[in-house]
Amino acid sequence: MKPVFAMLTALLLMLSTLAKADLTIEITQGSDRAVPIAIVPFAQQGQANLPENIAEIVRNNLAHSGQFSPLADNALIATPHSSEQVNYRDWRAVDSNYLVVGQVTPEGNDYRIQFELLDIYGERRMLGEVVTVGQNQLRSAAHYISDQIFEAVTDIRGAFSTKIAYVTAEGAADNRRYGLHIADADGHNSQRILTSDEPIMSPAWSPDGNKLAYTSFETGRPAIYVQNLANSQRVQVTSFEGINGAATWSPDGRKLAMSLSKDGQPEIYTLDIAAGNFQRLTNNSAIDTEPDWSPDGESILFTSDRSGGPQLYRYDLSSGEAKRITFTGNYNSRGRFSPIGEDIFMIHRASDGYHVARKDMKTDRLTVLTDTRWDESPSVAPNGSMIIFATQEGNRGVLGVVSADGKASYRLPSAQGDVREPAWSPFLN
Repeated sequence: MKPVFAMLTALLLMLSTLAKADLTIEITQGSDRAVPIAIVPFAQQGQANLPENIAEIVRNNLAHSGQFSPLADNALIATPHSSEQVNYRDWRAVDSNYLVVGQVTPEGNDYRIQFELLDIYGERRMLGEVVTVGQNQLRSAAHYISDQIFEAVTDIRGAFSTKIAYVTAEGAADNRRYGLHIADADGHNSQRILTSDEPIMSPAWSPDGNKLAYTSFETGRPAIYVQNLANSQRVQVTSFEGINGAATWSPDGRKLAMSLSKDGQPEIYTLDIAAGNFQRLTNNSAIDTEPDWSPDGESILFTSDRSGGPQLYRYDLSSGEAKRITFTGNYNSRGRFSPIGEDIFMIHRASDGYHVARKDMKTDRLTVLTDTRWDESPSVAPNGSMIIFATQEGNRGVLGVVSADGKASYRLPSAQGDVREPAWSPFLN
């Protein structure tokens, strides 16, 4: 199996068995620069057991980010539940830079969650907040708390409350059922939003997080659909013969860029969604595919083999010029901008396989981030800190996540079978 370069190759990609279940995180590498932090189990008032362990979810979120190194429960020297109960000197003795304490109190059908973030060496409270949520919102509350802690320490907005979309398949090779799923960024709360007897590919989130564009083969040939996540209503936006795929949204949500072969070879087109007008951007004998809109909306990144092998090109929407931007190696594909456009993440072929890599647009330096060998379909978290991608583990496909500096990584495998085509949502609030 090789990573997807063009839709012509992508159309042949077949997924194998999958059971419907949440994805589970397996940490594969931690960062040696992670900040030590202690998260004390939250006190539970008036109820023996809560449906969710908030402190554990917060601890896992921060650990998976690669930015933090939470202390194990057996390393906690005390279990305070408020800042008034904290002896800062004791926590300095275990080399913890920060401390998180809190308590949960039932209020009718809701829960009142109070949490604090303490700077141990500065002996100060950095955060203190009360959150009230319903019975089914404790995990969401834990993600919110994680976001607040992450931003307070790193000055980067947390992305734990975001979602991921991904594609799965189940059944025997001659009777597969494909599914399009969305889940929390940590793989929990998976929901199947589409089931089909034919392949589903290339999900892409709208900038407001309310819609997904994707390619489906349900009509017997590839077509691009846009689905509203709130009411499941969807619209087929292309029905041309040949390739219809790799749709991606403009930053304002008004247009889609895509690869179509309706006029011959696969080329990059844009679609004005409201007007229904298509505009052809590229025009050559090569395969042009996998577009990605720049954060400022002024250019489109895409993959082309016009130089003899897959490389990344940048199309300037004002001048109409396309310039090659990757020159390291003979295979670079599926480019994706970082949220502010300072880096581009891609699939890069090295001597030992296909890896997620980062290109610094200021220095032109290309850095390989993963040590897996069959990576594809990278998608960047909205804060730019992590990249989710598809890869191979044994004989099955799994999702991998790696930090933008390559220092931390983890896997998101399913209970069984393959998972592919991940897409990270924008911020949802």
